[in-house]
Amino acid sequence: MSDPRIILLFSGKRKSGKDHICDKIKALLGGERCTIVRISGPLKRLYAQNHKLDFQELLSDGPYKEIYRVDMINWSDKIREKDPGYFCKAASEMAEKKSVWIVSDVRRKTDIQWFKETYQDKIKTVRIRADTNVRESRGFVFTKGVDDVASECNLDDFENWDLQISNNNEEELQSGVEKIMTVVNSVFV
Repeated sequence: MSDPRIILLFSGKRKSGKDHICDKIKALLGGERCTIVRISGPLKRLYAQNHKLDFQELLSDGPYKEIYRVDMINWSDKIREKDPGYFCKAASEMAEKKSVWIVSDVRRKTDIQWFKETYQDKIKTVRIRADTNVRESRGFVFTKGVDDVASECNLDDFENWDLQISNNNEEELQSGVEKIMTVVNSVFV
């Protein structure tokens, strides 16, 4: 198998629960069928190499990454100006050959465009939403230069989502996961 049969593109604000939902979907599908693809993987690897930083720490959700987040965003935007699909292509090339790809960190319209142009009808877009107070309870703190730039806001006015999932509580989470699984399972019928 060379190409996936379905690619789920996940988007959402910081602390909306994207990674948690992606992990749940992968657990339900099993590692033999599914892989999580992170656009940020090659981005962070190149940034770490170019700036002599700890790549594994940049992958974490800890304070180390936060120190470099603004500069990393600015650095990656310069690369995207020349080639908007650069990091999408790199992530796809690094991805495991599985029938389901979960792209957990779509942040820009150009990311969606690149995947749709490359993989056409295999794409399903999923927007995860959580109220600000819920995100704050998960550790979100508004950061100027992070939460008000393209990497967090470019998809705010995108309206063509295949699924929109609210993730404010366990009930919404379960309902959202069921909707996503229905879409995935329809591909394998």
